Order: sequence, then structure tokens, then C-alpha cells
Amino acid sequence: MISDSESWRCRAARSVLGVALILSWGIHLTGQTDSTGQYEFNDVHFHLTNYVQEGTDINDFLQIMGTKVGRVALFGIPLQQQWSFQNSGKFAPTYYLQTDAPLYYYSFTDAYIAMAYRSLAPEQRLRFDPMITGFDPADMYAADHIKRVLRTFPGVFSGIGEFTIHKEFVSSKISGETASLTNPALDRTLDFAAEAGLVVLMHNDVDVPFPKEGAQPAYLDQVEALFKRHPSGPIIWAHCGLGRVVVPIKGHVAMLESILSDPAMRNIYFDISWDVVARYIVASPETVRIVADLINRYPDRFLFGTDEVAPSNQDKYVKIYYQYDPLWKALTPRAREAVRKGNYERLFDSARKNVRAWEEAHQKEPARNAAPDAVP
Repeated sequence: MISDSESWRCRAARSVLGVALILSWGIHLTGQTDSTGQYEFNDVHFHLTNYVQEGTDINDFLQIMGTKVGRVALFGIPLQQQWSFQNSGKFAPTYYLQTDAPLYYYSFTDAYIAMAYRSLAPEQRLRFDPMITGFDPADMYAADHIKRVLRTFPGVFSGIGEFTIHKEFVSSKISGETASLTNPALDRTLDFAAEAGLVVLMHNDVDVPFPKEGAQPAYLDQVEALFKRHPSGPIIWAHCGLGRVVVPIKGHVAMLESILSDPAMRNIYFDISWDVVARYIVASPETVRIVADLINRYPDRFLFGTDEVAPSNQDKYVKIYYQYDPLWKALTPRAREAVRKGNYERLFDSARKNVRAWEEAHQKEPARNAAPDAVP
């Protein structure tokens, strides 16, 4: 375990390998099903559609899941990439790195996901937990959008996210006000999520890209303050705060443990989704050991997800699960089962029950309730 003296104040080695030696995560499919059930894992982080709202037909995706994947947290992407002819001409970008044109919030994604879910047979729906994503976290009306979606599509959604506050290369491209961890709009959204029993999945990089060496992570204090302001309801911190160039810092595991061990943040969870994160974790036997040691001590606080976007076949969809094989082997049986299946089921079983109760109690209320301190 990395000591506290090797805190986040020191940056990891510049090479990817050096970074990985400080924090590591990884997985590879073993080809065997768990003794406790038919499926290999549940997926807490999956995008059915991409940045131009195109994706995999949900019936085709069921076939892709097959017998390897039990349940999936289902969402689109809340941002639409603009096709600006002035910027890219006749080239139609499908990803945010393919153009300098802005991104904008696309609320119809929630209706699309709801209708895709409703198109399934009742027994098929049991394998999905749809999430609301089509809101601007810098908008004080975001919570009202979420309420409206729950009333319009009762019996469908179990959570909100993945939504983004600070994300490398993305945040600066979004039209309108920049989201912030200190914005009361985000507090209002999280307050309502806790009230309704919704699972929250939030992306927020712990640091800015290419920070000054030795500097404190730019957003660590703010994100911890946010978590402490919202001690009720599960909040999952996507990717453990990492990104493509927002790499693990020295003492990253110690930083995570400071959250895990704090009773004021006992409702905070981490997902280890994304192949970028997996590369950090499985970079070396030492990084695997360090991360496995943390998860083995806090097995109920981590969840596996793929972060795949509209996959076309099963090989592409489960590749990260195979990538994490060294980590699975390093975990205790209890931790392995919890991360791959049990924690997902516990959080989303509770959410299904609580959100359905909120919907039943509030279905006849007006479509929008103004904020208590709103000016008439």
C-alpha cells in the first residue's frame, strides 16, 4: 500500500508504465461463469448511443449480452456533437475529438432510451436499469427535467447519469454555462436524486490535464465537499476520477481510501469502467496488487462497468472484462463477486423499489415544482 507521505502532492512518473505502477486496474475474461449465477458480470456503465445519438438496436444488444452479462445500466449520451459545415464541411463527425464544433445538451435521449426499454418484453426489461442523462447540470431546472421524465415514463428509470461536470476535452466544448461542483444547480439535482432513490453516476476528473508537477489535484477538495453535502443516496464516481491524460497521481489509492474510510462519505462508490482506466490498473503486477488490496478491504464500494459505446458485437463489448483478468484473480472471492455482480444488484434493486414508490406518490403532482426560493 502506498503510504500517506506519498500523497497526491507528488505526480506519478511521466511514462504510462510509471503511472501504472502507482495505480493499476485490469481485467480479462476467464471464460468461466460464477458459481452464484449464470452471468459473468453486471455492467454499471453502458452507452447505447453515441455522440450523434446513433447506436445499437436494443434487441441486437440483448443478443450481444448473451449469457455473459446479466444486467446493464442503460443510457445514451446527453451531449450531441454539432455538425458545423463551416468547421468540417461535408465530413459528419461522430465523436467529440473529430471536430472543433461545440457540443450541446440533447434531452430527447431520455425519451429514446425509455421507448427502447418499453419495446422489450417484460422479462427482457428485467435485465436493464435505464438512467436519465438528458439534463444540463448547470441548470437549476435540471431536477425538474428529471421529475418530468419520471412522471412521463413511470416504471422505467432507476438512476441519473452518466453526466459530466469536469471532463478533459469535453467540458470546454459544451455550449452555455460551464458546469461546476460548486453550482447550486448540481446540489438541487443531487438532493432530488436522494429524495427519489435514484442511483447517481457522475463523471468528474479529479484534476486538469497536464497539471503543474506537485500541485494538488484541481477538483479534489470540491468533489469531497460535494460528497459531504450529499450524504444520502448512492453516488458512483465514474472511472475513479481518471481520464485519458488525467492520470493516476501518487497516492491515488490513498486518496480513494480517504473517501472510503470517511463515515461522512459512506454513500460514495467507484466504478472501474473504461479501457483507459483498466490499462492503468493492469499495467504491472504491482499496480494490480495495490488496487486489489484496496478493493479487498472495501469490497462493497466498487462496481464494474464497460463504458462501451454502441458496440457492434460481443467481442468489442466484453473486451474490457477480459482486460481485467489480472485484477479478478487478485481479488478475494467475496470481493470479486461484489464488484462484478453483487454491488450492482444491491444498489439497483433498492433504486427500483424506491423510485417506483416515489413515482406512485407523486404521479399526480404538477409537471414542474418551482424551487422553494424561486421568485414568483
